[in-house]
Amino acid sequence: MPISSVQKAAIEEVIDLLVSTTPARGKRQVSSMFLDLVDRADWPEYYEVIPEPRCINGVRASVAKNRYKDPLNAYTDLSLVFWNALFYNEPSSQIASDAEMLKNVLETEWQKRSVLPAPRHSPPPSSPQKVHGTLPAAPPQLKTTQSAGSPTKPGAADAKPAAATSSTSPQVPKPATRLSTPLQAPSPEIDIDINVMSPELDGHIEDVVMGSVAGEEGNGDSEAIIRQLEKSLPRWEGFGNLGWMSHVNKEQLLEIVLAIKSHKDIIGNRLAVALEAVPEEPTSPLLSFHSPLSLKLIEGRARSNSYKTSKDFDLDMARLFEKARRWYEPCTEPYGRVLLLQRLYQALTSPSAPSGPPYTSATNFASIRAGPGTARPLHSTDSEGVPGVTTFRVSTKDRKFVEEVHFKGWSIRLADWLHISNPDDPSRPIIGQVFKCWISDEPAKKGRPGLSICWYYRPEQTFHPAQTQFMDKEVFKTSLFADHPVEDVIEKIACQFTARHIRGRPRPPFWYPGWPLYVCHSRYNDRERLFVKIKNWSSCIPEEVRKNEEFMPIYPFERLVYPTKTGSPFVGKGAVKGPGGIGEPIERADGDKIEGGGTGRKRAKRNPGPDAGPSATLTKATMTGTAVASGSTPTYYQPALQQTEQTQKPYSGSGDTKDRSMLTAAGNLTVPPLVEKLPAETTKFFDRSPDTNEVLWFAAPPLNIARTPAPKHSLAYLHFLAKKRKGQEAPSEAIDVDDAETTTTTLNKKQRGSVPPTTTEMDLDSI
Repeated sequence: MPISSVQKAAIEEVIDLLVSTTPARGKRQVSSMFLDLVDRADWPEYYEVIPEPRCINGVRASVAKNRYKDPLNAYTDLSLVFWNALFYNEPSSQIASDAEMLKNVLETEWQKRSVLPAPRHSPPPSSPQKVHGTLPAAPPQLKTTQSAGSPTKPGAADAKPAAATSSTSPQVPKPATRLSTPLQAPSPEIDIDINVMSPELDGHIEDVVMGSVAGEEGNGDSEAIIRQLEKSLPRWEGFGNLGWMSHVNKEQLLEIVLAIKSHKDIIGNRLAVALEAVPEEPTSPLLSFHSPLSLKLIEGRARSNSYKTSKDFDLDMARLFEKARRWYEPCTEPYGRVLLLQRLYQALTSPSAPSGPPYTSATNFASIRAGPGTARPLHSTDSEGVPGVTTFRVSTKDRKFVEEVHFKGWSIRLADWLHISNPDDPSRPIIGQVFKCWISDEPAKKGRPGLSICWYYRPEQTFHPAQTQFMDKEVFKTSLFADHPVEDVIEKIACQFTARHIRGRPRPPFWYPGWPLYVCHSRYNDRERLFVKIKNWSSCIPEEVRKNEEFMPIYPFERLVYPTKTGSPFVGKGAVKGPGGIGEPIERADGDKIEGGGTGRKRAKRNPGPDAGPSATLTKATMTGTAVASGSTPTYYQPALQQTEQTQKPYSGSGDTKDRSMLTAAGNLTVPPLVEKLPAETTKFFDRSPDTNEVLWFAAPPLNIARTPAPKHSLAYLHFLAKKRKGQEAPSEAIDVDDAETTTTTLNKKQRGSVPPTTTEMDLDSI
């Protein structure tokens, strides 16, 4: 049965969009190279390499003549046009880039039409990639496409473009070794940013607006850029072959499943309901497997003794927890129940399983007694929290350091980021980076692997002012370390520093699409409740990888993409409860001892006061979008820009010392706005405050209103002042007795000087 008229119209509409696609810049018709078949006379080897050549005009003609019985057959032929070009041409060539662009347009536009069945994303069986057994390579970079609008009538036929000549046929073919040598890795050949520790952006940073508020226009474009890049990245191949459970009796496998299924919390809620609610069919294309799986299926296989080895059972359980973690939204109650059951399962399959059933734990089966926000360092004097959980340095006692450890198919190495079981709140696993992998030498734990983890705090685990804003998925590095057994590991994740996060996504094996990804911009000092911008990224990672150029390179975006910002998690609708809260930094006197070593330090005031000489600054504040002149800027907000400081003369005065700058009103922004110094040639045209010497800046012109005239004195009062002034100028007749002679002589001189000259004297003066 041929395809329906509605489906036919939808397919023709997709073809029209492919033909009219142009690049983001320019009006070049991208599809011109793919409209007609390659000339067999000019390129005979093309037909020897490509099993089934296709072209857009050929598919369009077949659709018009109703030759397709299934819409997916038309999709397969259209996709073959681009798969063939990607195979035959060099990945760095323009035609390969155009083919990748059109293939993405085809997939996107096809999925938008509900009347068409879901397409496949892998190469068709008749593609050269499958026939010759090679892996597809992505283009060197991704480009945003600009498609023409949809026609008013889906069935309307557009004028056919001119056929491409042989000179515009595929470029120089690949050498013969192309077919016999498969690609080394299924990753796009994209320019790699290997300057790992570059803290600042390249190019003109002054043109960059740091961050965007959630809901602003333009976020849709950024999300589209992210989706387009992640769509082309390699997928995670799944768990490895090491670290699985050793041989266990088949009867014990069923006991483990029943323990997970029947486990209840202290209130009596059965937590496995969260696992049972996950659909049996695959729920995401980003999973490491694509076969049906559920707790019920695993229980049935355990009852029927279908598992040949303990590893097969262990792998199914690991995949089930992976599926459930991706199904639920992080930080929700069902998500937390899944993570708690996963930690229980890992405890039951560990060498030191808890006693039960029933299985109970005051720490949600985590190995540590408290998590971020409530844990306190060893020898802590703080009356609040749980002391002795963390330290300020990596311990070396009773352990042998190794390069990597294996657990449940994960290969955990130095500098990997992980989700760790949180004893306080399972729905918010601890975010940490591995600083050491080790094997315990303690007599009670001899031979067991473990990890030394540096903790990162979430916003709800910190104390901050109410007006603080945070980037999406932002975390903060701390100076706290904790030792964890591998049973505490939930999954691998990734964390990027801001300068890298806005430029791209990590390359495998550091991160895969679907894995949790966080961004870090600042350190958090939980003892003083301070956020400090990280200036030297290399100081935040293990020393062994600081100079390694292969550590977390990225696939770059086509432009900078900034994460959205949200307010404090403790403020507004949907406020959460956490170990943190709303609060200001703790002031400590200069010289006071603090935990972890060191002493208190004096912090510079946000407004230096009348004795300082602040320079006028122009702030590009993201929150309001207006430029604000500020007399002083906190060090935290200063960007790392090489600019000449414009010094001003010190001023004095006892005016208002309150900091009224926009930066102060905005609070501790986690993404600093750009701050520029006003040059002297600009500030000289503006008036300054007589009290603070700051540049006077107004957000609007003055109001056009009549001004009240200044007060004037009356004529009577002015006459009184004139008489008084005249009386003060008259010579005094009172003479001091002691100075009588001197005074008389002076008066005689004045009198002589006032006598008019004689005629003779006047004549002499005129000569």
